[in-house]
Amino acid sequence: MRIIPAIDIIEGKCVRLEQGIYSSKKIYSDNPLDLAKQFENYGIEYLHLVDLDGANSSQIVNWKVLYKIASNTNLKIDFGGGLKSDQDLKIAFENGANQITAGSIAIKNKSQVLSWIQDYGSEKIILGADVKFENIAINGWKEETELNIFDFISDYKKEGIETVICTDISKDGMLDGCSNKLYQKILKKFPDIKLIASGGVSSVADLDLLHALNVDGAIVGKAIYENRITLKQLKQYVS
Repeated sequence: MRIIPAIDIIEGKCVRLEQGIYSSKKIYSDNPLDLAKQFENYGIEYLHLVDLDGANSSQIVNWKVLYKIASNTNLKIDFGGGLKSDQDLKIAFENGANQITAGSIAIKNKSQVLSWIQDYGSEKIILGADVKFENIAINGWKEETELNIFDFISDYKKEGIETVICTDISKDGMLDGCSNKLYQKILKKFPDIKLIASGGVSSVADLDLLHALNVDGAIVGKAIYENRITLKQLKQYVS
């Protein structure tokens, strides 16, 4: 299982939200690059970088943060947050993203995402499945849809999608455990999907539970910033 720290960006700063609510914003660092370097120094190879300004905008915003981290570390970065156009993807990949996450756009403009899969390859495009009561939510989680997560994944799996980040909105930033039952159901239905769990990790014990489910990766955010999980612990886990 891959350990994937999360850095969420607003106005160039590392922040965390609770359940995606922007008014709950808490700033943890003015220098995301320093954080990324710390992760790398402890043996971590991956980073989940989210442009929250972009998610609230009509285009990519914090590409300079992406560039700084990508050009000063060897971290493999998956980048998301409001990517809506071919130009957004071009900017993201030119500035160092290894993969991008297609979230709301995968609901709003399927043909656009299919063209990205064709142009860049399915290994470069992650399907972002943000859920509330097993239904997909979009637009920075402000809008709930009636689309079931299982139908959503099935639809894109037919088109070649290999990796899915699933975030249970009710768990995100709350430090009260992960949606293990949901992940178990997803993997039972789609055993060959590379599932990345996101939301709720509060301890190494949570990581052990996710590992037992055989998820491909676990995104860890607030637990690091609130010292619920130390980088030393993650180093041991990665090793």
